[in-house]
Amino acid sequence: MQRGSVRQLSTADERRQTVLRTALSAFAARGYWGTTTTEVAKAAGISQAYVYRLFPSKEALFVAVVEHCFVQVRASLERGVAQAGGSDPEVVLSVMGDAYSRLISDNDLMLIQLHAQAAAVSEPAVREAVRQGYARLVEYVRGASGGTEEQVQEFFARGMLCHLIVSAGADAVDAPWTRTLAKGIRHH
Repeated sequence: MQRGSVRQLSTADERRQTVLRTALSAFAARGYWGTTTTEVAKAAGISQAYVYRLFPSKEALFVAVVEHCFVQVRASLERGVAQAGGSDPEVVLSVMGDAYSRLISDNDLMLIQLHAQAAAVSEPAVREAVRQGYARLVEYVRGASGGTEEQVQEFFARGMLCHLIVSAGADAVDAPWTRTLAKGIRHH
């Protein structure tokens, strides 16, 4: 250390954010069951014990990552709404869909969503985080767009279909089934 310089230690909140970012990448790559807290700790440059001081369990860490992703999705939809050139539900839903398709071009975020849905089947805390995340998103989309139940449902169904197309690489296959699934679906 240089004379006169003061070493600044990271706050727990800064470390928590570092661990979240690191865990997001690790869980995206290997899923809930394939990722260890040891791997997350090593990638974050901290001890596994410190990970457990910030998050009491691997499940709590994964739930925090899932919640973080839902916050990112909401922020993306809000940016889309801010750019809408009108208040017609179809226009608002379209710009939100475009904003979301740009967001999931970040494969890590999309993969966390897919892994969270898979883990929700057998992990109650993950299931609750997914339920709560979608509950907040559906209410936001409904309120921000003014869309009907059917329009809001179609918005989410198209998002799920976009996940399938991107995750399966269906956009790289020229076949009748891929053309059927991808017709009218935007992704970046």
